[in-house]
Amino acid sequence: MIIEILGAKLLTPYFGSSHFVWTAQIAVTLASLASGYFLGGKFVDRSASLHRIYGVILAAALYLAASLPFIQALCQQCLSMSLPVGSLLAAIALFFVPLALLAMVGPFLVKVFFASEAQIGRAVGKLSALSTLGSLIGTLLIGYVLLPLAPNSVTLFATASLLASLALVYFLAWHRKLTPTALSLCALTTLSGLAGVRIDLITRFEGFQVVARKNSNFGGIHVVETSYGIRYYLNDFLTQNSYNPKSHESDSLFTFMLRELARCYTTNLNRSLCIGMGVGIVPMQLAAQGSKVDVVEINPDIVPIAQQFFGFDPSKLSLHIGDGRQFLNQTSSKYDALVLDAFLGDSSPSHLLTVEAFTSMRRCLTDAGVLVINSFGSFETGKDFFLASLEQTLRKCFTDVRIHASGNGNVFFVASPTRLNPTRTPDFSSMPASVRPDAHRAWESQGATIPSHGLVLTDDFNPVEYHDAKNREEFRRLLASSMRRQ
Repeated sequence: MIIEILGAKLLTPYFGSSHFVWTAQIAVTLASLASGYFLGGKFVDRSASLHRIYGVILAAALYLAASLPFIQALCQQCLSMSLPVGSLLAAIALFFVPLALLAMVGPFLVKVFFASEAQIGRAVGKLSALSTLGSLIGTLLIGYVLLPLAPNSVTLFATASLLASLALVYFLAWHRKLTPTALSLCALTTLSGLAGVRIDLITRFEGFQVVARKNSNFGGIHVVETSYGIRYYLNDFLTQNSYNPKSHESDSLFTFMLRELARCYTTNLNRSLCIGMGVGIVPMQLAAQGSKVDVVEINPDIVPIAQQFFGFDPSKLSLHIGDGRQFLNQTSSKYDALVLDAFLGDSSPSHLLTVEAFTSMRRCLTDAGVLVINSFGSFETGKDFFLASLEQTLRKCFTDVRIHASGNGNVFFVASPTRLNPTRTPDFSSMPASVRPDAHRAWESQGATIPSHGLVLTDDFNPVEYHDAKNREEFRRLLASSMRRQ
C-alpha cells in the first residue's frame, strides 16, 4: 500500500491528480498482484527454500531504488502522450515489476508455513487478515506520517532500504551466508537510492534559485526566485502565483481580476469569503480594502510558506483550514463576495463545481452578493466542454452569470442571485503594466458558451475530468515548460 499510494504521488507532478492517474496506479497494482500471485505459486512449488523468496524481496528493493534516478526523465517522456496512456505507461514502468515481485511472497508463505495445517482455510484466513492489517498500517503510515514529513524520493528510498534490510538480516542471521550476489544487490540498492534522492533534492529550475521546498498531503511545494527578486510559488512543479517582495503585489492577471470583479459587481464589499488561499495575495488585497475576510484553505503547509515569502498576515483575516464544501455546509455567515480560487496543480477540484456546491455558495451570499470564479479553459469547439458545463451549472443556481476572458486561457465567471450591473470599472492603474492589456481585454469581453456542448454538473454525475483531459494536459505542459528543471 505504501508503494501504491506513493506511486500515485510520484506521478502527480507530471500527470496531475485526476482519476486517470489513480486509475492507472490502481490498475497496475492489481495487475502486478495477479501476476505475482500466479508466479509465486509456481515458484514455491518448484522450491520452498526461504533464501529464494528473500532474494525476490531484495530484487524488488533494488528495482525501486534503481528507478529513483530515472523517474523525472521517464515521466517527462510520457508527457508527450495522452494523459491516460502516459500515466499508465509510467506506472507500468516504475511499479509493475517491484509490486509483482512482492506479491510472490503471499503464495510462498502459504506453502511454507501452512502446508501441514489440517484446517487450511483457517490458516489462509489468518494470513489474509495479517496481510490486510499490514496494508492498513502502511496506508495510515504513508498518509498521515510519511507524505507530510519527508520528500517522496526519501520515502521511496526508505521503503526500498527496509525491504533490502529485511533480506539482509535473513541472509546473515538465518541463512548464515551472504552471497556475493546478495551483497552486490544490497550495495546497488543503496547507491541507486542515494543517487535518486540526491537528484530530487538538488532539483534546480533554469534561471531560478530554489529558496524553499516542502512536501505536503496536497503536493510538493517549491518557492523559487529570479535574480531580480521575483518569487514564484510552485505546486508539484507548476507555477501557481508570483510575488514582488518590494511592491508586495503579484504580476499574475487573476490576482487583480478576482479582486476587481468582486469590487466592481458589488455596491458594498463589507464581508468576503475566499475558498482557496493560494499564497494569500487576493485575501490580503480584499482585507486592505476594508473587507472582513474569511479564508478556507485545505493545505495547512502552505500557510507558513505564504507568511515567510509572500507577505501573508493571518492576523488581518480569519483563516480556516479545511475543505471548501465542508465549510460551506457548516457556516451560517452571509458574504457580499465569494471568491473561488481553489486550484490543485492544473485544475479546480471538481467537487466544488457542481449544482450542490453552487447551491451552498448561493445560500452563503447576500441578496446582491456575487460569486467570482477563477478558471482556465477554451471556447474552441471540441475543447469547450468544461466552460460550457460550468456556465450551465451556474445558471441552474444563479439568476445572472457573466463571463470575462483574457484570451490567454484565463476565464473568470461572475454569478449572482440578482441581475449583474457593474457599479464601477476596475482600477487598472493599480495593476502592473505587464498585466494591464490582458486585464482590459478580460473586463471588456463578454464571453458565452454553446449550451449543447456541456451539461449540468452534479455530485452524482461530474465527468469534467474525463472530457477536459486534453485541455488540462496542454495547460500542464504550458505551466511545466515555464519552469524548466535541470
